[in-house]
Parts: sequence; C-alpha cells; structure tokens
Amino acid sequence: MTLMLRLAWRNLFRNKRRTLIAGTAIAIGLAALIFTDALIRGMKSQMIASATAAFIGEGQIHRRGFRLTQEVDLTIEDPASVMAKLEQEDAVGAFAPRTLSFGMVTSPANVRSAMVVGIDPGNEPSLSRVDDCVREGDFFEGSNERDLVIGSGLADLLEVGLGDRVVITVSQAGTGDLSQDMFRVSGVYSYGVKEMDEGFAFVRLAKAQDMLGIGANIHQIALKFEDIDFATREGNPFWEAYSAGGNEAVSWAVLLPQLEGILGLVWISLAFMAVILFGIVAFGIINTLFMSLYERMFEFGVLRAVGTRPSGVRRLIVYEAGALALLSIAMGTVLGFVLTYAVTRTGLDYRGIELAGTAFYDLLYPVLQARQFVIYPLAVLAFTMLMGLYPAHVAGKMKVAEALRKSL
Repeated sequence: MTLMLRLAWRNLFRNKRRTLIAGTAIAIGLAALIFTDALIRGMKSQMIASATAAFIGEGQIHRRGFRLTQEVDLTIEDPASVMAKLEQEDAVGAFAPRTLSFGMVTSPANVRSAMVVGIDPGNEPSLSRVDDCVREGDFFEGSNERDLVIGSGLADLLEVGLGDRVVITVSQAGTGDLSQDMFRVSGVYSYGVKEMDEGFAFVRLAKAQDMLGIGANIHQIALKFEDIDFATREGNPFWEAYSAGGNEAVSWAVLLPQLEGILGLVWISLAFMAVILFGIVAFGIINTLFMSLYERMFEFGVLRAVGTRPSGVRRLIVYEAGALALLSIAMGTVLGFVLTYAVTRTGLDYRGIELAGTAFYDLLYPVLQARQFVIYPLAVLAFTMLMGLYPAHVAGKMKVAEALRKSL
C-alpha cells in the first residue's frame, strides 16, 4: 500500500500543468464554499440583529392572546413582578416595557391610522434603534409629556414637521370610549423600512397609559439577551417559565416566521451552489484522470503483465485522485481563509438594502468557523476519490495485450 501511495503522488506531478489546472479548479470551488458558508453565517447574524434591534427585540412577553387581537384590555398580568424577575436573569441583557394600541393621528392637512406605542425613553434605546434613526429633532429629550416621535413616511403623509401639532385618538380599555390628546412632533426617524416609517408613532409610556386608561399596566415587554442565540436554543426553559399566569413569552423566531423561512432558503441556496460546484469539479476530475490513464496505458499494461492485479490498478487510480484532492484542499483552504479573513476585516457594504422586511444597518462581516475548514475539505476529499472510481473501474478492465500495444 505504501508503494502505491508513493506511485500515486509521483504520478500526480508527471504532467504539472494539467495537475495545476485541475487542482486550481477544485481549490477555487472549495474556497468558494468556505467563503459562502462564512458569508451566509454573517448574513444570518446580521439579519437577526437588524430585525430584532429595529424594534421587536429578541423576544417579547405579552398577555396571552394579545399578539393576535391587539386588544387594549389584554395587559400583562402582574408586570411589576415579571420585570423584577427579569432583572435577576443573567441571560437577559435588557428589557423595555411598552403599550401598543391602534389610533388615528390627525394633522391640519390629513389623517392617518398608526400604531401608537408608549415607551420609556430611558429603557427603549437599549432595545430598539428609534433613537439612532432620528434624523430631525430629538428622542424625547426634556420632560414634555406631549412629545411625539414619528416616522418620516408618516410625517410626509400628514404633511407635518418639527414643532407641528397633531391629535392622537385611541380607544380606552374597558369602556371603548375614545380618548384624544394633542402632541407636538419633537422627532422624526427614518428606518428605511416603509412599514416602520409610515405606521408607528411613539409617545411617552406614562402618557400612553393615561390615554388608554390602563393605569400602570403595559402590553409588552421587549427582551434583549446577552447571547443572540439564546432566544432560539432548543429546550430553552426561559419561554415556559415566563409563559405562566396568563402571559405568553415568545422568541423572535415566532414573531418573525418569515425571517426564519428566508434563512432556511439561504441554506438551501448554499446546498444548490455546492451541488453545482461539485458537478463542475466532477467533470474536471474525471477528465484529468482519464487523460492520465490513456497517456500511461502502456505502463498499466506492464504492471498487469508483471503480476499486478486489476484491484491494484484500481487502487492506484483512486490514490491518484486522493493525491489530487489533498493538493487541491491545501490550495483551497489557504485561498478560502485568506479571502474570508480579508473580508472579515473590511466587511461588505449592504447598508440600506432591505430583505424580508429587514434593512441592513451595519457592514456585513463573514463569520469564520473551524468547521468550515474540516467539513468542506473532507467532503472534497471524499467526492474526488468517489469520482476516481469510474476511471479506476475502466483501468481495471483493460486487456494487457491491448494496453501494451498503446506504446506503438
């Protein structure tokens, strides 16, 4: 076996140009897989971070049924106790209480429906990007209870700007009576997502509670964890622990099922790309091995003539395929690492691009993992040797007399 391995390695370099071309093709395919895997992992983290940091958080707690009905009466059971418990959770990095209700926003020029969100200006910046996206005015600076922060799209529809006054009308809990109050536009934000820019109006939490007639109650607690993967960890007891007493705790995967679906499609696209790349590489491997086989037909005939069994010839061809794979893996892993590492330092600028309702706010950085340099190279080695079985089968079936005449 040692002799066969040495022969296979030496035969690989008998035609250096052909070996280099075939090896480079395989190496580029391997490097592309490594880079794409790292890019998709970075895109996954970026999409999750962008979607959850925009407003919804990495998880939420509501009164059971509120997510489906948005009824003002469905406030969280014992919110003070829930928030006190959250403060003791090591996994929870931050949380923010909110009220949510549909309302009408009226200006002298127009009237529009919007989600009126009552927030705590002290806690909200740790959960959402509203304060970072304010392009005009400020984010609830000062103590005016009638400050209002709206999206740029809603401001355009209402034809209002900083300092203009609008009237917000909501339905009170319990009675259903209408409650109105006047607010001054103190800030205009722009997420770059139409639904957010046109459909939300933010007011102070205490003012929203007063208008809705719910006292100190709230409709939602948005959550942010120390580890972004905590929310989707299988068997996580956190969600069951806070889905008690009539409340419901859910992760972003439940709140944004479309994002989970998009991420699944992205991995499917990687699998399709791998199949295409391996298909292209397969033809290169088979072509290289067959060319080598027919050029050395006389040598194989001599090997058979001196007593080498057909299985020995087959092993030699497969070993040559393995040697080609090892050479390609060495080049591909180096190329893949250098390319991916370079991009991890510079990032890719997809800022402002919207995908599945999620806008990218930061540079996209690929995520390097050790598994990328283990799984894909092993797959290339196994695939290359598998492709070598067909030329090996042909070589094993050769007739000695015909092979010896190939020298003439």
